[in-house]
Amino acid sequence: MASAPPRRLAAPASYEAALEELEQLVARLESGDLPLEQLLGGYQRGAELLKFCRDRLEAVEGQIKLLDQGALKTWTPE
Repeated sequence: MASAPPRRLAAPASYEAALEELEQLVARLESGDLPLEQLLGGYQRGAELLKFCRDRLEAVEGQIKLLDQGALKTWTPE
C-alpha cells in the first residue's frame, strides 16, 4: 500500500511569522523529545520556512538596490 503524499502547510503570513515559527521549531527539534518521523517532518518544514525567509530577504535587498540606483550604501548609525 502506497503512503499518502506529505501534507504541505500553508505559507507564513509574513517574514516575522515565519521566523517565529522557525525559532519554535528549532527549539522542539533540539529538545530531543520528538519521534523520528516528527523530526523528519520538522526538518522539512524548517527548510520551507528558511527558503521563505531567504526569498523575502532577497526581495527586500532587490528593492533597496533599486532605491539606491544599483549601489548599496554602507549604513552608519547616527
